[in-house]
Amino acid sequence: MRLEEELAAFRAEFERTAPSGRAALYSAKIEELRERFPLKDAIAVGDKAPDFTLPDWRGRQVSLATLLRSGPAVVTFYRGGWCPYCNIQLRAYQRALPEIAALGGQIIAISPQLPDRSLSVVEKNALEFDVLSDVGNVVGRSFGVVYVLPEELRAAMRLNDKALPGINGDESWELPLPATFVVAQDRSVALAYVDVDYRRRLASEDIVTTLRLLAGPTDGHA
Repeated sequence: MRLEEELAAFRAEFERTAPSGRAALYSAKIEELRERFPLKDAIAVGDKAPDFTLPDWRGRQVSLATLLRSGPAVVTFYRGGWCPYCNIQLRAYQRALPEIAALGGQIIAISPQLPDRSLSVVEKNALEFDVLSDVGNVVGRSFGVVYVLPEELRAAMRLNDKALPGINGDESWELPLPATFVVAQDRSVALAYVDVDYRRRLASEDIVTTLRLLAGPTDGHA
C-alpha cells in the first residue's frame, strides 16, 4: 500500500472511532494554522540548507555536513513517536531506504522529542536510518517549520497522555510541521515539502525521483 493510501486509511478509521467532536477540532485547528503560518519563511528549493549537528538515540553526534560528504540527504521533520501519522511515514521511508541508498541518499529523521523517545521510535518501526533529537526545536526553527500548539490541542493531548513537556523536555509546546527536504551535497535544497496538515506526507516516490535527477544520467545513457 502506498503511503498516501495508508495515511488516508488511518485517518478514516480515526474519524470513525474518535471521541465526538475530536476529528472536527483537529481539522479546524489545521485550517487555523494554514491561515497564520508563514510558509514563505520555510526553507525552499534553491535555498542552502542550514548545517546542524544533533544527537541520535545513542548520544552520537550527527552532522549534516559530514553526511553530505558521501551523498545527498533526505531531511525529514516529524512530530514525535506519539504521532501515528509520523510512524506510518517513517515506516514507508524505511521500505524505500534500499532504493534511496542505491542512489547515494541517506535519511535523517528529526523530532523535538528527547533521545530516549527517539530510541522507542527506532525500535518500534525497525528503522535503519538516523533518528535525531532536536530538543528545543533549534534546527526545526532554522528550517522555518516550527509552530506553537494552541491551548485546545494541548488539552486534548493531556487527555491522551501525550503532553509534550514530558516528551520533549521543555514547556514550549512547539512542534515542527511535517516537512521533508532533499539536500544536495553542496547543501542546496533540491526538493522541499512543507505542509501544515500533519495528516499528509511526502511520498517516497517523489524523493527517489529527485535523487535520480541529482545523480544525473547513468552510464550508457549520457
